[in-house]
Amino acid sequence: MKKTKYFVLIPDGMADRPIAALGGKTPMEAASKPNMDSLCRKSLCGTVSNVPDGMVPESDTANLAIMSYDPKTYSKGRSPLEAVSMGIDMKENDTAIRCNLVTVSEDTDDYFDAAMVDHSSDEITTAEANELVKALNEALPLPGRRLYTGVSYRHCLIWEGADDTYNFMRPHDIIGKKIKDYLPSAENGGKEFLEYMVKGHEILMRHPINEERRRRGLRPANSPWLWSPGKKPSLPSFFEKWGLNAAVISAVDLIKGIGICAGMKVVNVDGATGNYNTNYTGKANAAIKCFEDGDDFVYVHVEAPDECGHRGEDTVKVSAIEKIDSLILAPVYKYLEDCGEPFKIMVLPDHPTPVEIRTHSSEAVPFFIYDSENEKEGAPLFSEKEASKCSLYIPDGSTLLEHMIV
Repeated sequence: MKKTKYFVLIPDGMADRPIAALGGKTPMEAASKPNMDSLCRKSLCGTVSNVPDGMVPESDTANLAIMSYDPKTYSKGRSPLEAVSMGIDMKENDTAIRCNLVTVSEDTDDYFDAAMVDHSSDEITTAEANELVKALNEALPLPGRRLYTGVSYRHCLIWEGADDTYNFMRPHDIIGKKIKDYLPSAENGGKEFLEYMVKGHEILMRHPINEERRRRGLRPANSPWLWSPGKKPSLPSFFEKWGLNAAVISAVDLIKGIGICAGMKVVNVDGATGNYNTNYTGKANAAIKCFEDGDDFVYVHVEAPDECGHRGEDTVKVSAIEKIDSLILAPVYKYLEDCGEPFKIMVLPDHPTPVEIRTHSSEAVPFFIYDSENEKEGAPLFSEKEASKCSLYIPDGSTLLEHMIV
């Protein structure tokens, strides 16, 4: 009996809202994506809510749901998952905290009066960020506390005994706003976190890496920003849940961490960056190789549309969707067709990242599931509007895979 191959493609943050500069279309509607649209027309199509009511619309929550893990049970913050991917051995009393290297405005000498300019510091290179991480560790030593270098602006602070429930503000939610109202508060238990960020700003402001970035016309990574704390995570085995050998392909430590915790094979792709300038073709080739090596279920996550949404780049977001369609979906679809074996393809964003607000939102997202052995009448175009016209709405994203793996 031939085994079915399952391919899941997640263009992170692809869903959006109508944009005047795009003629009132969303990036999904404006993009030329013939492969997504063609498959959508003969697929099971609808909308799904991946973020439970009352939970923050973050990628850890949404991707846990898509992989069939109820976020209400298994979500412990994104940072612990990132720590797992980075190979950090967390002790039971350790708290992992995401630490962005951000750009705050430099038109004032008062840190508290500065505004959040860029949550990614112009997508600083990992090599540059590593030097800044070293400087923070050397200047702010504390037993049981260490900052670990991740990718680009995304890093992980391990802090023994720190509060893992502290309600930090996400930096991408306050672009253009004064940071004073969003910093940790000494009055509500955030004194040590605030001190780390204030002192970290003093260190990074005068660091040679940032001086050089200013000379090159790039935004300096002049402040650490803490958020999304959590304790050591664990997940049930994906294989034991579904009986499938699974692989995860992503440039993002968060997604790789979910894969590791679920016992999936995690594949790293050279040149995969987590932003628009990533190795799309490399991800497609890696997915095909996973199938050739015997994996039954391959999950490919692409961060590019999400980063474009955060940066307010509407036309670049359109281009990212087009690249995902032509450079990832097209070759993987052709490979699966040529295999002569049954296969299913599911495509959906994890959550919307509207250019208008430059952060995540909680609306339901469009999805389609194509079954090579059971084509259906789907939607004429893969878009937010057309998917919402379909009768199928799944209120609990953690049940979505039940509609694919049957």
